[in-house]
Amino acid sequence: MNLLCLRRPSARASILLLCAGAAAHAQATPPVDSGPRTVLRPVTVHVSRDAARSPLELPFATTRVVPDTLRPGQRRVSMGDLLMGVPGVVVQERANPSQDPRLTIRGFGARSAFGVRGVRVLRDGIPLSLPDGQTPVDWLELESVGSMEVVRGTAAALYGNAAGGVVDFRSRTPIASPLATDVRWWNGGGLTRTAATVSGAQDATGATAGLHDAAASLTATRTAGDGPRQWSRLDATNAFGRASAHIGRTRLEVQATRYDAPRAENTGALTAAELARDVRLPDSLNITKHSRKAVQHDQLALLVSRGDDRASFEATAFAAGRTLDNPLPFAIVAVDRTVSGGSLRASVRTKRTPWPLRLTAGLDVQHQDDARLNFENCADVVGAATTKCPKIGIERGAVRLDQREQVRGAGAFARAEVEAPGRVFVSAAARRDRVAFEVTDHFITSTNLDDSGVRTLSATTPMLGVVWRARPTWSVFSNWTSAFETPTITELTNQDNGAAGLNGILLPQRTRTLETGAQGFIGGHLRLDVAAFRAVVQDELVPFDVPNAPGRRAFRNAGQTSRTGLEASAMAAVRMVDLGVSYTHSHFRFDRYAVGTANYAGKPIPGIPVQLLQFWSTARAHDWYGTIESTMSSRMTADDAGLVTAAGYSVWSVRTGYTGAAWLGRLGLEPTVGMDNVFDRTFATSVVINATRNKYFEPGLRRRAFVSVRVTGRTAAR
Repeated sequence: MNLLCLRRPSARASILLLCAGAAAHAQATPPVDSGPRTVLRPVTVHVSRDAARSPLELPFATTRVVPDTLRPGQRRVSMGDLLMGVPGVVVQERANPSQDPRLTIRGFGARSAFGVRGVRVLRDGIPLSLPDGQTPVDWLELESVGSMEVVRGTAAALYGNAAGGVVDFRSRTPIASPLATDVRWWNGGGLTRTAATVSGAQDATGATAGLHDAAASLTATRTAGDGPRQWSRLDATNAFGRASAHIGRTRLEVQATRYDAPRAENTGALTAAELARDVRLPDSLNITKHSRKAVQHDQLALLVSRGDDRASFEATAFAAGRTLDNPLPFAIVAVDRTVSGGSLRASVRTKRTPWPLRLTAGLDVQHQDDARLNFENCADVVGAATTKCPKIGIERGAVRLDQREQVRGAGAFARAEVEAPGRVFVSAAARRDRVAFEVTDHFITSTNLDDSGVRTLSATTPMLGVVWRARPTWSVFSNWTSAFETPTITELTNQDNGAAGLNGILLPQRTRTLETGAQGFIGGHLRLDVAAFRAVVQDELVPFDVPNAPGRRAFRNAGQTSRTGLEASAMAAVRMVDLGVSYTHSHFRFDRYAVGTANYAGKPIPGIPVQLLQFWSTARAHDWYGTIESTMSSRMTADDAGLVTAAGYSVWSVRTGYTGAAWLGRLGLEPTVGMDNVFDRTFATSVVINATRNKYFEPGLRRRAFVSVRVTGRTAAR
């Protein structure tokens, strides 16, 4: 898709950034020539699991976001900052460094107590999600992210288990310079963050072997401070490096990640009274039990790709290790984890058929191996020693669980797409997944039953879609898709009744979705995106706190739920101002759901606001900018009965800064100052679903000022 953007002096920056950075069609701003108009390169995305494709040819709702283009001065501290304004996507920040943000797409993922569930998360096509569907994202390094591609809907036919939506973080392309540096310092909300990137790229043309080029980058970040609430200290260091080279038509890339967080305190959730009194308060039990986590995470990945639009091949392989020490009120959890996996994908396009035909096939495998130990938490025990706490003053007490947990996932998919006359694209895909769970119990006593067990869950997930590219910059699509989501290994082993072994009655949830929408540009200045859908979920997984076991969660199935939604967004460039607005309407209900004698049919699914409106505006004058952002959310329920409610809220943020010319030769300085929650509203951005002790509410941040300074530099290209 080629877009032609007029380069009027009064709107030069705004229009170029709109055309280059708009969701679903954004890309890095290309160099500006000296002519009267600038032609942008074709925009492509990778989330189709095919050769890079125009999003206007894909039969599902997609969004592509490039940070710092339309909303400059982003801090890259959280996913919520980067994904703001994407309709259908809700990122609930918890102001809790021990708990990852809750990421939901069309309500999938709302049940998560920690990490991300129900949404497939990747980086450059490498899965961050584990084979059982859970995704720890604390180790995701955001400073080196160049764009994000989002599938806003069920995509199991391409991605397999727990693909109620997909977010693929794409790494920033190194600057075409022998050496470039980028240093950013940020301070606000009780935390200080320093990030530094060093990158370089070189290329040369060989007479016979074709193009050879190489690029490398290394990003390191350091985040530390007492945090915005009591008992929310964070101490974390992250490093992400990548090196790539093209040899002929083959591209090779190696990636490595190292994350070390020796202390991330768990400040916990609040009651309604505590929320109203002071959002900075912690859960007192979390302090008494010294609730926190310490994490180390390492990953190495290899990517190989070859081909063009006619035929392409891609292979990936990765291995990761993670150690976790996690004192919680009910126990101290220690996990040593190894993860490995890989994928193969091949695609071919032919015109020998009556209509152009594209065929794609792929295979994904993944293995997760956890050595899990649970100890009694004796942090608050004083006086005489007991069997559970034999050494007073030692936090780790007696062993209460010792087991090995393994999850193996394998899935194969195939997709066929026909380009019919009239710019109509018809595609069909199907995938077969098998997820095997195995637990081996090493701690069997007269009072501890054997928790060993094996369980295998599988599914076939088809999809059918059609796209009509009505104009070069406008398309209409419709699809029927499916999703399959197993319980995680933690959800299968946590049984509220104390029964041994894996939960044999907890079923995977299965989803069928009908969706239709349209997206495109009008006049080169206005981008619109609208989608409507209805999804029916069988056996939806629902969390609840186990009575008399604070912090311990168990899960059950709701018979059937239905989700009807509308998503819309618009972006425009008006002279020297960029404007954006997104709206999400989520009518999500239990259709069949009974717990004992209680019938919750007709009640809203908790944890999801019915209406979410987000707005932003950036005004530019020369090299200065000012940005206003607002999030307005309706209320959301926090329990299955719909009796506990977090109030709706409206929160505004502002920032201003300088993004312009170089100084001292090739160095650039970009200062930013801003304020979050300008009107100092008290609100809960997230809720703990079906919590005990009335600890339902995870507060948003109070008003806070922040400052950021970015320094960039590069050497001259040869």
